[in-house]
This record gives sequence, structure tokens and C-alpha cells, in this order.
Amino acid sequence: MLYQIISLLLEVATGVLGGACLLRLYMQYQRIAMSARSGNPIGRFLFALTDWLVLPLRRVVPALGRWDMASLVAAALLELAQFLLLWLLTGARGGLFAIPILAVFGLLRLVVSGLTGLVIVYAVLSWVPTRSVISDLIERLAAPPLKPIRRLLPLVGGVDLSPLALLVLLQIAAILLGNLQGMALQFP
Repeated sequence: MLYQIISLLLEVATGVLGGACLLRLYMQYQRIAMSARSGNPIGRFLFALTDWLVLPLRRVVPALGRWDMASLVAAALLELAQFLLLWLLTGARGGLFAIPILAVFGLLRLVVSGLTGLVIVYAVLSWVPTRSVISDLIERLAAPPLKPIRRLLPLVGGVDLSPLALLVLLQIAAILLGNLQGMALQFP
């Protein structure tokens, strides 16, 4: 029971911090202003939540074009730390080799979960015509993954079904990740 509680708390903390690092990475890639002067409350929140980890990493991890690799490395390190702590809590049983594999799959699951949440929020906000900084931000973040689907899937009766199609694709990706993780851990 104690292991389950600690595991849950670690998963929540890693999900929030790692997700914030990945959102920071994505927003910087999209060139979305995140400074206090920009009026973007999400950007200020991300900086407050992740600066302690991302800024020191920037000294050793250079950017790759528009990609802030320090944010990606920060999210990966958080996943690695989570699985290392869980491994230690179980008495260091099992192979240590599995920890990096679990961290990579954890990072990929975090991306899929983040995109799923983003698309759901975008879809809900699209039903209610509001103009705010956050709704504009969500729309700007959701547009790139929806764009290729919109090219293939026309409006049906004036309704955009691309968010639904993307959600189905993300669920398929989650299933595939789970199966690939199981296969990867079977063959050391």
C-alpha cells in the first residue's frame, strides 16, 4: 500500500513537472512569447515551475535549432529519477537496465497524455466562442497537430471532426507504446 501511494505521488509530481518542461519546449518551438511582459499567464507559470531545472541544464545542453533541448533533457531526467526511485523502493530488484527504457516510454506517454489533454481542452473551448489569452494560446498549440488531419478530413455538416480523429490516433499511439514497452522489457 505504501509503495502504491509513493508511486502515485511520484507519478503526479513527474507528470506535472515533466509535462511543464515539455510544454515549455513546445511553446518555445512555436515561438510563443512566455515572458511576464507578454501577458501570457501560462508562460509565467511554466517559468516559475521549471526554471530551477531547465536553466542550469542550459549551461551544458545547447539548443538544437528552435528546440530547447534543456527542457527535453529536464523532462527525461525527471522520468529517469521517478523510475530510479521506484526501483530503489522495491529493494533494487530486477535489472537496472530497465530504468532508462521505462524512462523513455514514460516520456513518450507524457507526450501522448499532454497532447490528449490539449486536444480535449481545445475541443471544449471551440464549442464556446470566447476570446481570451488562454483560448488563443490553446488554439495556437493545438493547430499544428490538427493541420494534417484537417487536410484529409473535411468538415462534416460544418463540424470539424479533426480533434476526434486526433484523439483516436493518440489512443492508438498509447496502446502501441504500452505493447512496445512490454516487448522491450522482455528482451534485455
